Amino acid sequence: MGSMTLEDVKNETVDLETIPVQEVFAHLKCSKQGLTGTEAQNRLTIFGPNKLEEKTESKLLKFLGFMWNPLSWVMEAAAVMAIGAIPKRMTAIEEIGRHDVLCSDKTGTLTLNKLTVDKTLIEEYGKGIDKDTVLLYAARASRVENQDAIDTCIVGMLADAKEARAGIQEVHFLPFNPVEKRTAITYIDGKGDWHRISKGAPEQIIELCRMPKEAEKRVHGLIDQYADRGLRSLGVSYQAVPAKNKDSPGEPWQFVGLLPLFDPPRHDDAETIRRALPLGVNVKMITGDQLAIGKETARRLGMGTNMYPSTTLLGDKSTEMSGLPIDELIEKADGFAGVFPEHKYEIVKRLQDRKHICGMTGDGVNDAPALKKADIGIAVDDATDAARSASDIVLTEPGLSVIVSAVLPSRAIFQRMKNYTIYAVSITIRIVLGFMLVALLWKFDFAPFMVLVIAILNDGTIMTISKDRVKPSPTPDSWKLKEIFATGVVLGTYMALITVLFFYLAHDTEFFPETFGVRSIRENEKEMMAALYLQVSIISQALIFVTRSRSWSFVERPGALLVIAFFVAQLLATCIAVYANWEFCKMQGIGWGWGLSIWAFTVTAFTNKNDYGKVEREAQWATAQRTLHGLNQGSSNSDMYTDNNGYRELSEIAEQAAKRAEVARLRELHTLKGHVESVVKLKGLDIETINQSYTV
Repeated sequence: MGSMTLEDVKNETVDLETIPVQEVFAHLKCSKQGLTGTEAQNRLTIFGPNKLEEKTESKLLKFLGFMWNPLSWVMEAAAVMAIGAIPKRMTAIEEIGRHDVLCSDKTGTLTLNKLTVDKTLIEEYGKGIDKDTVLLYAARASRVENQDAIDTCIVGMLADAKEARAGIQEVHFLPFNPVEKRTAITYIDGKGDWHRISKGAPEQIIELCRMPKEAEKRVHGLIDQYADRGLRSLGVSYQAVPAKNKDSPGEPWQFVGLLPLFDPPRHDDAETIRRALPLGVNVKMITGDQLAIGKETARRLGMGTNMYPSTTLLGDKSTEMSGLPIDELIEKADGFAGVFPEHKYEIVKRLQDRKHICGMTGDGVNDAPALKKADIGIAVDDATDAARSASDIVLTEPGLSVIVSAVLPSRAIFQRMKNYTIYAVSITIRIVLGFMLVALLWKFDFAPFMVLVIAILNDGTIMTISKDRVKPSPTPDSWKLKEIFATGVVLGTYMALITVLFFYLAHDTEFFPETFGVRSIRENEKEMMAALYLQVSIISQALIFVTRSRSWSFVERPGALLVIAFFVAQLLATCIAVYANWEFCKMQGIGWGWGLSIWAFTVTAFTNKNDYGKVEREAQWATAQRTLHGLNQGSSNSDMYTDNNGYRELSEIAEQAAKRAEVARLRELHTLKGHVESVVKLKGLDIETINQSYTV
């Protein structure tokens, strides 16, 4: 161990958890008081200055984000806030719907963080020590103000909270920190004698006391028994301080006792996790508790129990554990136990290397690097200011239900943004290309003022898209820029060619007089201006119904507000084209005959299929229903959401997690009734309709 260097620590080739604390200080050339100036400079040379890792953000996606209407952003942000989450970064709303892995703390997020102590299970050690003494010592090593959950629980077990400081004078209190994982108090009793008590993680207390092997083995056996029942352990130790100095090392520590702590799972998190898996979100438990506790909690929450200790995270990508490379093991695991903050960072980093969109919850200062590294850093409701600063979303309510409940609304928001982006690309190409071809082929100059009128009416209508009815993707979606721009170019070019065709038919042929019985306007430039304006206005705004649909135009029922806004705007545009006689823009009204003819021509241009593709839609619906009921699972063409083909491999991970969770639950069921209900649930049947079909 003497050959260990700071470079070994940097490269994570050693596990400091397996080394006694005093030896760690010696090897790292530091003390509890900190570093000397020379050693601090040496650290800066090796590790560099401390800073949170910055998120890599696509400038193009950021630009596309700012194209989205700010008013709609505010409205949708308010909608997310209404369910209990405050987004600090606007793109985080979109990323909630895209993430496929959610790494969650156990304490306070998956559990209630309302600890209780079963006094009958307290184990005492040493002569003259009873259960009440162990409890009193633990209370003295707790804060009586600004308490955390453990301190609140311990002090609350006393008949009166004032007993924790009754008859003693506090000299020094060592608060909990994630490295030493214990608290300590130095105090003076009524006789003037000095004492010191420490409570914390059993491993740290055992190491502090340097217990004999037999006694240590007995304590570890009891800890394992607690863990198998889902109980956390809290060690308590005592020492006398005859030197009467707070810095004195004191006499040897004595192990006093072990307290079992129970932190019940949240009543709603089991249902939340069950809802998350079909959405393609795989929830992984990240806990600092023992592996057995993590597995028991996971079983109670309906999660898989394929969990590993944090020691498996040490090593490079080629290292294997359980026959799997570390990266693949992290991807397929249901959680990790005994983790430190640096392990959280490593988990996030390796999941991102596997192309996952990763969310991470945290509450403390040491969680900040992992929160900053994650695609979605989530600060829980009681997080510190540092964790809130490093996060992207701050929860205002405890538990995971807030995040999972926000997934579908976020995907709906993302779908609206995607629809608008395709529309923005299409309309730009359509206007530029259409007017350019008309100007080049016929030397016809469209009035700039009328372009402004089109833009104003368009903006008024497009604002209502924030409340449009959309069908969110059932799986995580992402920006597919090639697809978006390709779709925009195709639609924009098609619309531009329709405008050119319209101008040709109205300007050079008798198509409209012969077909609709209207008078010819071939020789009247002012009326041609009005006719072209109306056609461009209708086709430009109607384009939004095309971009929002996964099939042909008007297939999916739009929101009522969008439809009303469209017809109001186009009624105004039609009245302008029919009645306006504006000399300043060389436009003259064309009458209702031409107005209705242009409407018929433009609407017909949106489809070349009978009944707007009714047959294809019915066939698609039938195929989707067969897939939904498991009758057509092998067909890749049955996917209604064909833009998510690339996600299928990732969704398998969530499906495997669901299967592991069910297998873990089945192992704990020993009754026929339990087996029947579990199988019924796994197959998606209605338990209420068959409750009378079997007896137990």
